[in-house]
Amino acid sequence: MNKLKLYNTLTRQKQEFIPIKKGKAGLYTCGPTVYNWAHIGNLRTYLFEDILRRVLEFNDYKVKQVMNITDVGHLTSDADSGEDKLEKGSAREGKSVWEIAEFYTKTFRQDLKDLNIQEPHKWIKATETIKEQIDFVKKLEKRGLTYQTSDGIYFDTSKYSDYVRLAKLNLAGQQEGSRVEINNEKKNPTDFALWKFSPAGSKRQMEWKSPWGIGFPGWHLECSAISIKALGKEFDIHTGGIDHIPVHHTNERAQNWGLLGKEVVRFWVHGEFLVINNDKMAKSDGNFITMQSLKDKGINPLAYRYFCLQAHYRSKLNFSWEALQAAQTGYDNLIRDISVLDKPGQACDTCLGKFTQAINDDLNISASLAVVQELLKSDKPSSKKRQTIIEFDKVLGLNLNQYKVAKKISSDVQRLIDERQQARQNKDYQKSDELREQLEKRGIKIKDLSDGGYKVD
Repeated sequence: MNKLKLYNTLTRQKQEFIPIKKGKAGLYTCGPTVYNWAHIGNLRTYLFEDILRRVLEFNDYKVKQVMNITDVGHLTSDADSGEDKLEKGSAREGKSVWEIAEFYTKTFRQDLKDLNIQEPHKWIKATETIKEQIDFVKKLEKRGLTYQTSDGIYFDTSKYSDYVRLAKLNLAGQQEGSRVEINNEKKNPTDFALWKFSPAGSKRQMEWKSPWGIGFPGWHLECSAISIKALGKEFDIHTGGIDHIPVHHTNERAQNWGLLGKEVVRFWVHGEFLVINNDKMAKSDGNFITMQSLKDKGINPLAYRYFCLQAHYRSKLNFSWEALQAAQTGYDNLIRDISVLDKPGQACDTCLGKFTQAINDDLNISASLAVVQELLKSDKPSSKKRQTIIEFDKVLGLNLNQYKVAKKISSDVQRLIDERQQARQNKDYQKSDELREQLEKRGIKIKDLSDGGYKVD
């Protein structure tokens, strides 16, 4: 049997996945900050997390996936300063923060649907767990791990000797301000806010009473409170983008230790960036492309999924419109090849073995796609190919099980189709359109494919 191995950021090596509870897997995925559209770089992370969940399920684990919705507390600076991103979205659009959060939560869920990403079993908003977050800070305070400044309650990172491990930080050689901005009231540059006070003389749209004063929770606190509440005092996997490692997840891990005195997460699994000309895609830089942008250009969202699956989740993926268009063509060709296969029969055990070996090697999906192509080119029975691809697609999520409904086409109709193809090649689009209309009057619909071919519907 091919045992599932995952790269654990905490140990910096691939390890066999052994769950805490036999046959079950607790999976926490860091969710979106709902103040703006998710960009396709963000969505690459959610795609890898979807593949991870599908691979776990393919290996017969019963997965419980939990995702938070950050609808408060995520400031524009990692130094616990700057504007709350929800307040920023509110000012930008002239809506309340609650309206902003609701709108961008809906758009995010639509993005997941477009990309065939399974929704988590449980969504939990940060604003739904304020009591739990306050109780969390009270316990840390009781253990002597916090202190108060003029703007909030902070975690004293010097009290946690293993603080540097996840990100392999070199605190001794680190210049103050290189990782986060300077705050003269902090005892240590890496200390972080657990609870922020509302600015004096102003009222925030989102603020709550606490033992320390009116304010709101720090961004890192919500994930610790939510994951432990939903998945328990020890759970299997915590995921996110690599940008979460040095600050957000390092601080989560510190909080977890402060509350429970032990390692809470078994596997920390992180996905690499999508980049444009080697620059990270980021909303803050205005350097981002949304899923709607792809759809407006006629790109099938599943072609973007296919594009992402061609690179390993721990490798940077360089985006270009040319590369995406090539993925669209590749995806169309794949669907076309599969659509003519016979109805499903019995799966190919050898092919499933190769596929499982690939996906269980730290989600090596690009290798698994090679198995798909190998199968299609083989001389195995068409019905066997169909059933095997159905099994593959439980992981790939590319909606591969599509059929071509054969139409009886007369010689006259075929002549019109051939004439239209020739007109397209000659770029005589007026004649092409006229022939399309003639075909539609005969009940024949033609779908033009990105590689210059066509499909009869």
